[in-house]
Amino acid sequence: MKTALDDVFSSSLPALDLHGEIRDSARVLINEFINDNYILRNDKIVIIHGVGTGALKEETTEILKRNKYVLEYHVNHFNVGCTLVYLRKRD
Repeated sequence: MKTALDDVFSSSLPALDLHGEIRDSARVLINEFINDNYILRNDKIVIIHGVGTGALKEETTEILKRNKYVLEYHVNHFNVGCTLVYLRKRD
């Protein structure tokens, strides 16, 4: 079970910063980032979408719902501008 303490150390995880990106490019970047980290056997990653209008956060959520390597995800409790993503274990 994941706890709030998992969020405290998110700065040491691989991160993708989407500031300044549009939805289309964010979609490509997120999927590539997830695929790369799945291959590298990283089980936790961070996607920084910012707060802004919420468009990138919404797009991030839609992508994470559909990606086969994503086990679960949630907005960081200490920073609502980023989402913690838990990836499936690679065989």
